Amino acid sequence: MAAGRAEDHRRDALKIIAAAPESEGIAREQGVIDNIHVVPAFAGLGAPHWDPDARGAILGLSRDSGVAEIVTATLQSVAFQTRDLMLAMRDDGLDVELLRVDGGMVNNDWLVQFLADMLGITVERPRITESTAFGAACLAGLQRGVFDSLEQLERLWQRDALFEPAMPAERRRALHEGWLAAVARVRSVAQEP
Repeated sequence: MAAGRAEDHRRDALKIIAAAPESEGIAREQGVIDNIHVVPAFAGLGAPHWDPDARGAILGLSRDSGVAEIVTATLQSVAFQTRDLMLAMRDDGLDVELLRVDGGMVNNDWLVQFLADMLGITVERPRITESTAFGAACLAGLQRGVFDSLEQLERLWQRDALFEPAMPAERRRALHEGWLAAVARVRSVAQEP
């Protein structure tokens, strides 16, 4: 998933925020929205929709829509895309009860709470959110003898915060149905129901 691309687009191309951290305060003040959807299909839709010819869109705008709604809808799209993937995994027999997240976007508490709400499961954020760089450094340390074992590396992981779902299941489903309707509108070909 290219969640960061949506954040970068909002900042660099649309110039509606100066820096990614601004989005947390904007979304917190705005609150969850259900009438505007950002579908960031910049290079098509990946799993589980698999439509490389789909293109991104902002749907549901009105005269009252502004920066706050677009920022919030973009953040919400990250959680909706994750929910799509989790539902596909569940359909394949994998039931996830805890999700560990990483990357720059997870420093946004509002986003991670919305993610927990949309998934209906606990979401855990590590102290070191840039796991790719941390993992590469750990493996290099293992290779060079700084660390003795993978178990020793495993003990380096530390939780920063735990986010528990607080949204009622009915609200979660309704928000996701709105998202799926928006996704259907950006598809490159008509999809059967």
